[in-house]
Amino acid sequence: MRLQCGQRQLDLSEPRIMGILNVTPDSFSDGGLFVRPEQALRHVEQMIADGAAIIDVGGESTRPGAEPVTTTEELQRVIPVIEAIAREFDVAISVDTSSAAVMRESAAAGAHIINDVRSLRREGALAAAVASRLPVCLMHMVGEPTNMQNNPHYDDVVSDVADFLQQRADECEQAGMSKDRILIDPGFGFAKTYEHNYQLLNQLEKITALGYPLLTGLSRKRMIAAAIGGHSSPEDRDIGSAAAALLCVLKGARIIRVHNVKATADAVSVLQATLGEGNE
Repeated sequence: MRLQCGQRQLDLSEPRIMGILNVTPDSFSDGGLFVRPEQALRHVEQMIADGAAIIDVGGESTRPGAEPVTTTEELQRVIPVIEAIAREFDVAISVDTSSAAVMRESAAAGAHIINDVRSLRREGALAAAVASRLPVCLMHMVGEPTNMQNNPHYDDVVSDVADFLQQRADECEQAGMSKDRILIDPGFGFAKTYEHNYQLLNQLEKITALGYPLLTGLSRKRMIAAAIGGHSSPEDRDIGSAAAALLCVLKGARIIRVHNVKATADAVSVLQATLGEGNE
């Protein structure tokens, strides 16, 4: 399975690690750590050395309760970093954005993938994504980060998420996007309770069965903290996050979005060796 990402191809025949690079002051795990380009580039270099095949650059926090930023501010945060990564490293670059303008400028700056938590529902986003000819990850979320955790309810969370993702994928294809450019993400932690998240994880193969490459992001999220005892710093959740990543891989995920690349890559390597997929 190969994903055409502009001028480069990404081999998804085995799981790939997507390293998170938040160039924001307020992200829940690493806000403020990588807002300067030189800090960001050092972190990118380390993530690549640790096993990241993709770097996901985000300029707007989407943590629960996060307020939106202006397009101008988001562009100022992400474009210099994307340009620098494209210039300095041989790695696939993803831009984590819902803004049509940021999608267009990021594609021009060297991004290879668009990762949108709002599934191209903002004004102009679908047209911008189609025009970019880049792969797009569609994620499930109800509401906005400011209100998404206000008593989320589903008749059947797995079926409802699957139906939403299929509908958005269909709408993308109808707008001119080829099916082989579409990835899906069930949106762990977005408009979901603890129970919803673990029901999704338990039945993740039903999302995989939709037939699109699956991206999952559980790294350091509250669902991990709750499972390991509640109160913990984001970094204390890395072992639990790696365990969740392995479950996702076993259930068909092709891209694992994480903060701690080395811990996840090492865990996946052990899994692949066990299953006979890796090199001994």
